Amino acid sequence: MSAIFRLVLRTQFTKGRAAALGSVAIVGVLLAVAVRRLDSFTRPDHAYDLVQAYGLSLLVPLTSLVFAAAALGDPAEDGTLVYLWRRPLPRWQLALASFGAALCISVPFGVVPTALAAAVTGSGRGIVVGAALASSVAVVAYSGLFLALGLVVRRALIWGLAYVLIWEGFVARSGTGPARLSVLVYARSLLASRAGHKAPALSASMPVSLIVPLVVGLAAVALTAWLLRRLDVR
Repeated sequence: MSAIFRLVLRTQFTKGRAAALGSVAIVGVLLAVAVRRLDSFTRPDHAYDLVQAYGLSLLVPLTSLVFAAAALGDPAEDGTLVYLWRRPLPRWQLALASFGAALCISVPFGVVPTALAAAVTGSGRGIVVGAALASSVAVVAYSGLFLALGLVVRRALIWGLAYVLIWEGFVARSGTGPARLSVLVYARSLLASRAGHKAPALSASMPVSLIVPLVVGLAAVALTAWLLRRLDVR
């Protein structure tokens, strides 16, 4: 299992992906520097908007999508997944190792810059804790979902972007029903709760916002393991 973890980690972490996502993360920190220069009355609101609109809505899901979808998606598309699939280990270990590798990269490229940007704004401990907690929970859910997505569909990046931009960006804001299927809604609820900000129009309680994304992420990993048992990998 550790060998699979290291292999997936090496194949995911490329210079191109690191440079692209690192640049996106740096932009967030630079925006935080601009927010810090605002007066103390408007700064907390702008800091909150930065974290939820840039960190939670863009950086965290994009980072998770790029690395998690590639963990099994790239080998599936280029035909090398069969070499992992034929190794004598339970399928859940292959799924869990791939999920762990995706998390190990997504956390420093998604969670850390989001929390760092919140800290740079100088808007208090609450926004920093909220940013760290919300982005950590969200990255677990996104990584699990996109891991399974990369295994079952080709061009998983396009489908993942459609979910992030169309479903979470527009459809999930149309009502309570669609909002329950949005990771972003739970992440925003956690951020608002910890930052002492007014709850969004579509939100959930803190326990629900904490538990649901974690359950979704782990359930998606279990689904990936089941798919690896059912699929005829060639």
